Amino acid sequence: MPRSILDEAHIHPAIRERIAGHHADIVGEVQAAIAANEIVVVGMAHNPMPKKARQLLEAAGLAHKYLEYGSYFSLWRRRNALKMWTGWPTFPMVFVKGVLIGGADDLERLLASGELGARK
Repeated sequence: MPRSILDEAHIHPAIRERIAGHHADIVGEVQAAIAANEIVVVGMAHNPMPKKARQLLEAAGLAHKYLEYGSYFSLWRRRNALKMWTGWPTFPMVFVKGVLIGGADDLERLLASGELGARK
């Protein structure tokens, strides 16, 4: 089933640029990290799930780039731009070879299946 995204024809021309530029800097930073690294974890402070994802990768011996944006109390608007861009509602966001694979639990399943690399 294709992801439901509001068609650009249903966005008034006067606000298209505003939507496209909404915290474009944070989206660009994540895109650059994805282009430069095989595995990228995007997270936030005080959330145990990004830590879990990083620990899983470290235990599997898989190098990764970690980007952290604020906490429950800060930078939520900037993180919201990432949620809008990816369609993924929670953190972490784990990217492997440019593909969003989901969060920590999704990463754990891929590691357990052997699809992402053997766990130690």
